[in-house]
Amino acid sequence: MSASRPYHHGDLRSTLLASAERTLREKGAAALSLRELARSAGVSHAAPGRHFKDKQALLDALALNGYARLNEAMESADDATLPLEPRLTSLARAYLTFAIQHPELLELMYSRKHDPASAAQLSDEVDRSLSTFLRLITDAKSQGELINTDLDSIMLLTAASLHGLAALVAAGAYPADEVLTTLDTHVHLLLDGLRPR
Repeated sequence: MSASRPYHHGDLRSTLLASAERTLREKGAAALSLRELARSAGVSHAAPGRHFKDKQALLDALALNGYARLNEAMESADDATLPLEPRLTSLARAYLTFAIQHPELLELMYSRKHDPASAAQLSDEVDRSLSTFLRLITDAKSQGELINTDLDSIMLLTAASLHGLAALVAAGAYPADEVLTTLDTHVHLLLDGLRPR
């Protein structure tokens, strides 16, 4: 690589993250290289070091970026004026649409191989994701729409059900268009088991 390449490049961090996500999607995490990303961005091989100390820092930044986008999508989809079932269906659709469009990124987000330096930020983003479900469940429970059990158990079951569907789609075991087409039924079945008798 030529030493004459420029060190600075507009918003290099965003450029590197976009290029890294493209590589993640097309070739997987193992193919990611800060040197290759620098070459693609037309900067010196040392330039990415100003933003990411190593490949793990880059992967953690990708995961954080993914959580931020997922959380924005879910928060935008949450309409507190809706009854429980359509409200949960809207949230589920936002989550599954993100998962279907970004399966490799979702897998990275849920990976346990993160640098301890990023752990607190990642934990905050996970909490932000779960808090969207928690708000819905708290509202529904206060209105008598859910069984009288602890909120964390209901939230975990709801989140795990949606993530399970996403994992099946990502693994190719369940067609993406089918899961979105039948999402109303999945949510109805989930809630039918939770409603008070």
